[in-house]
Amino acid sequence: MPLSTAYGRVRGMITVEGLTKTYGGYTAVDDVSFVAQPGRVTGFLGPNGAGKTTTMRIMVGLTPASRGRVTIGGHAYRDIPNPGRHVGVLLDASAQHAGRTGREVLTIGARTMGLPDSRVDEILEMVSLTPAEAKRRVRNYSLGMRQRLGVAHALLGDPSVLILDEPANGLDPAGIRWMRGLLKGYADRGGTVLLSSHLLHEVEQIADEMILIGRGRIVAQGDKKTLLSGQAASSLVTSLDNDALARALSAAGHSASPAGEGLRVDCETAEVGRAALAAGVVLTDLRSGAAGLEDLFLELTADTQREGHPAAATAQGGAA
Repeated sequence: MPLSTAYGRVRGMITVEGLTKTYGGYTAVDDVSFVAQPGRVTGFLGPNGAGKTTTMRIMVGLTPASRGRVTIGGHAYRDIPNPGRHVGVLLDASAQHAGRTGREVLTIGARTMGLPDSRVDEILEMVSLTPAEAKRRVRNYSLGMRQRLGVAHALLGDPSVLILDEPANGLDPAGIRWMRGLLKGYADRGGTVLLSSHLLHEVEQIADEMILIGRGRIVAQGDKKTLLSGQAASSLVTSLDNDALARALSAAGHSASPAGEGLRVDCETAEVGRAALAAGVVLTDLRSGAAGLEDLFLELTADTQREGHPAAATAQGGAA
């Protein structure tokens, strides 16, 4: 059976197995393994320099691995015929030819993939680049416009897999919301999305699975519920009588301490609500105070962060 026929029958799962990349004595990617499933958005998260881009470059054959392998739909990227029809890639939005117009960039891509020129108009509309913007040269594009053009090129061949490195970089709030909707809709239709970012809050809103990487190694992976399952219960509450509420909570066996205009309590919100109801205290605000993904992310990658790193603290102390 020809590979093109075989590939067409394989769902676009990305499988990374024992991936390692070294440069002399420096290890950029260290024994990384994970799977990105069809129909899901997989967030690949880590600080700048954590190894995200290197891993993605290896996926699409731009950087050779020292050890391990990556397959997409069961095949190495280099073995996929006309890969743009199966795998959409955006690694650097500024890599397009600056002297060409946006339309020219997409037209060349469409013809290379054997697509009709009409596909260019469809994609330009999909990424909200106007006809006037499409006629402008890429050197005159803002970073946000280049991101839209890069996403357009990745989507051009109607691929089953998307591999995107920091696609929201440079987008305004409306553009970020547009990007979230576009990628979530793509996954809902059965596509595989691997999305890298150092902006955890943005990815958290659309990612079904998250892979946290620091210094080239995976430090945690799973869905949001799984990643946070080991975090201690905590609630933040404000009431019309915080003193009475604190006494009621203490009587129920929960520790409460002042936090802003209210209290931080070492239990779930439901327990706080029960204690308040029993004491007849009116609550004005009640929400979870447990550590979120951002806190977990910073904790697990603490030694890779510039801020808070011992060397940075020493430098700040010396400058003071």
